[in-house]
Amino acid sequence: MLKKMTEATRLAVLGCALFAAPFVVAQTKTDFPSSPVRLIVPFPPGGATDVMARLVAQNLSEVLGQTVVVENKAGATGAVGSVFVANALPDGYTILMGTASTHSVSPAVNPKLPYALKDFAPISLVATFPNMLVIHPSMPIKTVPEFIAYLKANPGKVNFASTGTGGSVHLAGELFKLATKTEMVHVPYKGSSAALNDLLSGLVQVEFDNMTTVWPYVQAGKLRALGVAGLERSAAAPNVPTIAETVPGFEANSWVGLFAPAATPADIVNKISAATRRVLKEPAVVQKLASLGAVAKGSEPAEFASFVSKDMQRWKEVVTAANVKLE
Repeated sequence: MLKKMTEATRLAVLGCALFAAPFVVAQTKTDFPSSPVRLIVPFPPGGATDVMARLVAQNLSEVLGQTVVVENKAGATGAVGSVFVANALPDGYTILMGTASTHSVSPAVNPKLPYALKDFAPISLVATFPNMLVIHPSMPIKTVPEFIAYLKANPGKVNFASTGTGGSVHLAGELFKLATKTEMVHVPYKGSSAALNDLLSGLVQVEFDNMTTVWPYVQAGKLRALGVAGLERSAAAPNVPTIAETVPGFEANSWVGLFAPAATPADIVNKISAATRRVLKEPAVVQKLASLGAVAKGSEPAEFASFVSKDMQRWKEVVTAANVKLE
C-alpha cells in the first residue's frame, strides 16, 4: 500500500511540474527582468563602445527597474564577447553592445568568423558616429582637396594606420582610396591604442578613426582633422567639413547597438528595445552622446535588423572592390 501511495505521489508531483512549467515560463517573460541584466562589451574598458555602453546601462537600469551590469569580454576584434552572447541562454539576461566592426564589417570580411548575424536577435540601434580623417600636424595639408592632391602627387608614399586588418577603421581608408583613386600604404595595428600612439608620434601620417577616439587629440592640437566621414557635419565639430563635401556620397559611419541571443522571446526583445528607445530620448543622454561625437538613435528590432543587413552588404562591396584579405 505504501509503495502504491509513493508511486501515486510521484506521478502527481510529476503532473504538477508539467502543468506548472508553462506557467513558470510565462511568469518569467511577464516579470522580465526579475534579476540583473548583463550587458557584454566585446572590447576593453575605456573605449568608445565601453563608454556608451555604461551610459546606456545606467539609464536602462532605471527604466527596467533592475541593475544592468556592464562586463568587458575583449579579444579577436570583438569576436570573443560576441560569441559569448551568441551562446548565452536566450532569456534576455545577457545582451551585447555590438558595433559596426562586430556585426557589419567582420561578417563582410571574414568567412570563418565564429558567429553569424543569424545567431543574434537585434534589439535596437543605439548611436551612430562618423569616422574622422585625421593627420599628423607635420603634414603640409589642411583640407581634404589638398590631401587628395598630395596623395596623387605622392602615390604609395603615405602610410595610413588602422586598428587591424578588416576592421571598420581599415575599410574607411580603403573606401577613401577607391572613391578618390589614390594610393596609400595600409599599416595595421593590434588595437586602437597602438595605432594612435604611432600616429601621434608621426611614425604613420594618417588614420580614419572613430571621432569619439581622435577628437580630443584634435582639440588638443596633437592631430589635425581634415573631415568627418558622415554625410552631415558633426554637431560636436561643426567647423570640420564632411569628406562628402569634396567626395560626393562618401560615408563611413560607425555605430553601436544592442543584440540578444537569437532565440530570445520576442516579447523580451521588444521590452528591452522599448526601454532603450525611451533612454535614447532623454535629453541628458542625447547631450552626453553628442559630446562624444555620437548621435542618439533608437529603433524597432525589425528596423535595426534591416539596418545591419544593409550595412554589411555595403562593406562587402568595399571588401570585394579593394580585394581586402585577412592576414
